[in-house]
Amino acid sequence: MTEHISKQYDQDLEAIRSRMLQMGGLVESQVRSAVAGYLQGDAERIEQVIATDAKVNELEIAIDDDLRHVIVRRQPAASDLRLIMAVSKAVTDLERIGDEAAKIARMAREINESGRSQAARLATIGHVSEVSIGMLRKSLDAFARLDAAAAARIIGEDATIDTEFHAILRQLITFMMEDPRTISTSINIIWVAKAFERIGDHAKNIAEQVIYIVKGTDVRHTPLAEVEREALG
Repeated sequence: MTEHISKQYDQDLEAIRSRMLQMGGLVESQVRSAVAGYLQGDAERIEQVIATDAKVNELEIAIDDDLRHVIVRRQPAASDLRLIMAVSKAVTDLERIGDEAAKIARMAREINESGRSQAARLATIGHVSEVSIGMLRKSLDAFARLDAAAAARIIGEDATIDTEFHAILRQLITFMMEDPRTISTSINIIWVAKAFERIGDHAKNIAEQVIYIVKGTDVRHTPLAEVEREALG
């Protein structure tokens, strides 16, 4: 980042970015715990994920407040303003990822309470969860390093998540047609799979903000080939 005459300004910007990455680490941990709670039927972890959502919400509000103060005090321009806007959008995506983690935990709790948790875990959730968590981790790393090329690669992974989700959906429809007793649990699993698909979407959004900071170009709703050219150009 450009060094300013005011050292305090540099410190303020770096503190905001660091706090956002801290929030990202908390959200990633929340998603991992939700996956473990789902796959292992771990009731304690499930409840911890749901409780942690309040902490994520608090961080979102605190970072938004920091951003407002910097805008009022410093009236940032150019690359600094891009960073502030990107952090604001990324924080919103992180909060929504936290919501998805809490949703996974609530579905896991319902599945456990139904007494059919073993059958539920046979669905192929494991791989889609690994892909979505990987996208989140890599998007946060790209944000920390301001690596536009890495961000473009993450955006390219979104299609994999979509393919995984539709494969799970087809599998569960087959389960429900073959045995109507699985309908209630299968619907819960569909919500879990959809949550991972949404986590991938939010990770992609964060990666897009990295390119915006580095290149000054808004690549949302842009074909992947154009995103790659912009990131690598």
